[in-house]
Amino acid sequence: MTGTGGGHGSLSAVFADRVTGQTWRVGPTGQPGWTASTIKLAIATDLLERGRAGAVTLTEGDHRDLAAMLADSDEPASNRLWAKFGDDAMLARFRDRFGMPGVRFVPGFSTRAYWGFVKCTSDDLAALVRHILTVTDPADRGYLVSAMRTVAPNQQWGVWAAGPDNQPGNKDGWSFEADGYGKHWVAATVGFAGPGQRYVVAVMYQLDPRGTLADGVHAVSDLVALLFGRPVPAPVGVPAPDG
Repeated sequence: MTGTGGGHGSLSAVFADRVTGQTWRVGPTGQPGWTASTIKLAIATDLLERGRAGAVTLTEGDHRDLAAMLADSDEPASNRLWAKFGDDAMLARFRDRFGMPGVRFVPGFSTRAYWGFVKCTSDDLAALVRHILTVTDPADRGYLVSAMRTVAPNQQWGVWAAGPDNQPGNKDGWSFEADGYGKHWVAATVGFAGPGQRYVVAVMYQLDPRGTLADGVHAVSDLVALLFGRPVPAPVGVPAPDG
C-alpha cells in the first residue's frame, strides 16, 4: 500500500486472533520501518522482567518514568531509563526473548546506541504483544495491560479506534525521520482489543514525504476501525508533532 501522494510510503498491518490462531496481514509486514515510540513498550517489558528476575533494581523514580513513558510517551522519562538501563544487549533480548528478529539500531545517527534510532517490522511488534499477553509474569502483564488501556489523549488513536466496547490498549509512535524515502512522517500503533485481549494488532506506516502526521494517524486508525466494524473516519485526535 503506498503512502499519501505517491509510490514511496509503506503501510503494513498484522491482525491476529489469539483464540483461533488465525493471522491476517497486509503490506510488507516483514519489512523494517522506524518504530518511533512503539519500541518503548519493549523497553518497559524488558525492565519489568529484569526487575522481577533481580537483574536490575528499579527505584521509585524508575517506576514513575515507566508509567510516564507508557501513559503519554514522555520523552525525558524514556531518555532517563535508556541512559540508565539501555544498551545493545537490550535489543538482543527483544530479538531472542520477545520474538522480534527484525529489530535493529540504525547506524549513522549517533555514536551510541539509542532507542530513538531503531527499526523493526509490524510482525515484530505483534510478537511483542503476544509475549506480553502469554509469557510475562501475571502481575507485570496486568500492569502493562492496564497502562495501555489508560493512555493519555495523545495516544488515543491507532488501536484505540477499535472502540471502547473492545477495551483496547495501545502504545503509539510518531516521528519525523530521514531515510531512503526522504524526510517523512512515521505513524505506528501496537496493542490489543476484544474480550480477554483476544486480538493483537500492529500497524506501521512510513509515509510518503508529502504526507502529514495527520494523514498517518487517520490512516492507521481508520484501518483498525474497519477491522472492528467501527465508523470511518475514526473519531481520533492527532498528537502534537513534537509529542
